[in-house]
Amino acid sequence: MGKQMRVLATKNLSVSFGGNSVLKDINIHIERGEIVTIVGPNGSGKSTLLRAIIGAQPLTSGQVEMISKQIIGYVPQRLNIDETLPMTVYRFLSLPKRQQKDNMEAALQQAGLSGLGKQQLSTLSGGQFQRVLLARALIEKPDLLLLDEATQGLDHSGSADFYRQIERVRQELGCAILMVSHELHTVMRTSDRVICLNGSICCEGAPEVVKVAPEYRLLFGLDNAEMFASYHHHDHDHDHHDHATPRHEEAV
Repeated sequence: MGKQMRVLATKNLSVSFGGNSVLKDINIHIERGEIVTIVGPNGSGKSTLLRAIIGAQPLTSGQVEMISKQIIGYVPQRLNIDETLPMTVYRFLSLPKRQQKDNMEAALQQAGLSGLGKQQLSTLSGGQFQRVLLARALIEKPDLLLLDEATQGLDHSGSADFYRQIERVRQELGCAILMVSHELHTVMRTSDRVICLNGSICCEGAPEVVKVAPEYRLLFGLDNAEMFASYHHHDHDHDHHDHATPRHEEAV
């Protein structure tokens, strides 16, 4: 893809907390229309990376490069709201900035919640509330959509439905999507590229390549690789390994 299609790039992005390195020399890029998923163990810096991209987390060094005037939609990992607070979906979508009803309805439709604008937040299921957060991120028609563990707390079918909705959003808006997920099997089905993160980038590439990369299997343990039993015949196929992009030199 040409450079003009790139919506985001990070250059040697590093973040430290109190002298402890959390992210080191992160170089990633995302093209328009692409779904890229970041996977990694707990504490590997996944959420910190998203927060750094939106400017909520100061960088220790490096930079985030974006096309100017680009709109970013962000769905946080969790949002603590007092469920007893009387508030409709429309009212929530109008915080902090008042929104046109037509725009809110269009965003709800894109998030798979058509017609629920007048419903009280307190009556929504977990899956519906996640879609409200998605609708809120879609109102401005983002060029880049960031999702931080957006299916956390959903059951398997709710999670699968949500990912299908994300695919429809990509088709309708043509936006780039960068998401953090712990659901390895779903990630491999729904992503164009996968980035394995553990403080630094361990490996990255197309899902079928990352699945069999030694760095990936080491990161998550061989047990998780069992869910990819159909790919086990690639284990000794070094051609496949050679296509993954290991990042040994960037290990913390």
